[in-house]
Amino acid sequence: MTHLFTSVVTLVAMSGAVLADDLIGNWYTAPNKDGDTGIVQISQCGSALCGALVGALDSAGMSVELEPEDVGQQIIWDTLPTDQPGEYRGMIYSPDRDRDYRSLLQLSGNTLSVSGCVFGGAICREGEQWRRAN
Repeated sequence: MTHLFTSVVTLVAMSGAVLADDLIGNWYTAPNKDGDTGIVQISQCGSALCGALVGALDSAGMSVELEPEDVGQQIIWDTLPTDQPGEYRGMIYSPDRDRDYRSLLQLSGNTLSVSGCVFGGAICREGEQWRRAN
């Protein structure tokens, strides 16, 4: 019985890691007010996922040089899959507002719906769509 319990626990733990792998890679953020799009690289950070700014494109799709202090800026952290398929919760930083939010990420194919709230849900940003870059 102990062996069966250990096997089930291992399988559940591994399934969470497999689900998290769906987000790993590069993502184009929604364009900002100037039409620029960030490139966020999501990777495994310990038991959670995190994402850092690794590049940017202008409205014409041409590479934009980032300011040195923006390269590697943490955008997503402490992000874990929930019990809902394709759903992740954690923290996200919005550079245009210079604010951290509790995030809800919902993956559907190569599209990631990104939303976040502060003050216990009193102020929320909804509906930003990111798309897979790779």
